[in-house]
Amino acid sequence: MKKLVLYGATVAALTLAASPLLAKDINFSSALTQGEFKDLSKEAGVAIGYRNMVPSAPLGITGFDVGIEMSAISINNNSTYWKAAFNNDAPNYLIFPKIRARKGLPFGLDIGAMYSYVPGTNVKVYGVELSKAILEGSVATPAVSVRTTYTRLAGVSDLNLQTFGLDASISKGFILATPYAGAGMMFINSEAKGNLKSKSQTAGIDLKSETISVPRVFGGVKLTPIPLLAITVEAEYATRPIYSLKAAVSF
Repeated sequence: MKKLVLYGATVAALTLAASPLLAKDINFSSALTQGEFKDLSKEAGVAIGYRNMVPSAPLGITGFDVGIEMSAISINNNSTYWKAAFNNDAPNYLIFPKIRARKGLPFGLDIGAMYSYVPGTNVKVYGVELSKAILEGSVATPAVSVRTTYTRLAGVSDLNLQTFGLDASISKGFILATPYAGAGMMFINSEAKGNLKSKSQTAGIDLKSETISVPRVFGGVKLTPIPLLAITVEAEYATRPIYSLKAAVSF
């Protein structure tokens, strides 16, 4: 567990240090083939997907969790589609700083929302989530929940991109730590617009919308070193590896 926390903190520190170098607009400089557009849609959709970042137990009707989050996803920056998106200067990672909040409701339900803006770029993402605890967990038994999510890319005039997610997770709380793991599916809808559409049409390519299904697995741990403070680290794999770190006020 200590190794996982150290690894998550290291990744977050490195991505924070690198983030000024990654401040680039997504503005397509050349046409894409249909296959390249599908690959781009898959990676970009996974990147904006709603990360889990919480154990499976419900917050309860008085519970609340609000904090800041940083996610980094490795991309295939040597590909023609990312070079086109970043004017031949694609980064190694896409970095998403976020704010997010979650509120407990009756009957084991939790509802949440998140917003991301990458400073110095035209990239914005917003999303919502709804989860239901199937088992709320106890001292002796784990918690199990199911969750549905929605995210949408905003600010990028060349790409209409949204995701829907459905997953299940299990967690077990201990004194200061609650590890969790889960799996599910992400459904990505993508449509070319603006420069991307016009440049592709000029090249004789009529880009069609893409609908893509991507399996995902994730695992992490929520640490509560002091009351009201929660530190969560998570690793996910959905086409590409994704690493996230969150600090939140949680009760």
